[in-house]
Amino acid sequence: MLDEISVRRSPLGPGRGPVSLIRVVALAALLLVSSCSTTLTNRDPVGEQFPAVSGESLEGKAESLPLGEPTVLLVGYVQDAQFDADRWLVGLLQATPPVRILEVPTLVGLFPRAIAGTIDNGMRSGIPSEDWQSVVTLYGEDSDRVLAFTGNEKPRNIRVLLVDASGQVRWFHDRGFSAGKLLELEAAAKELVRK
Repeated sequence: MLDEISVRRSPLGPGRGPVSLIRVVALAALLLVSSCSTTLTNRDPVGEQFPAVSGESLEGKAESLPLGEPTVLLVGYVQDAQFDADRWLVGLLQATPPVRILEVPTLVGLFPRAIAGTIDNGMRSGIPSEDWQSVVTLYGEDSDRVLAFTGNEKPRNIRVLLVDASGQVRWFHDRGFSAGKLLELEAAAKELVRK
């Protein structure tokens, strides 16, 4: 009854009042977001070259990946992967592998790219400034290349990659945090640095 009264009184005419406008905007936003989500089958890229991509750290510094030095990359495709990323980060910081560790939020689609500044500012607000250099965000074609390289089934799981100085992936895991896999990664990183 209230909807009928609102519609009849709308100066825009029937079906064109504030309720209809909200529905149209919500539907357009839903279509925009859903059109940007693609699920690709997970793949194990061990032995392959990590794609050459460019991003920006939360400090605002341009970064090219791979770095040209042994690095652990924690690649995440959705915000809900942060829980898994945090478990890996705590474990890695306790294990202290002799390589650089980067968290790489990889945001696929047109919508994230359009609001990249807002997304990066949101991340900055939740991450201490002393850690901003360790977070490199990828958008656009760069994020598409990484997505094709690892796949994104079960997007809440972080993709953990150990990359050597030449950019070759030496170790990979994408099934969620595992203490045993952390020890395996630590040993692989130490072996990589010894060579």
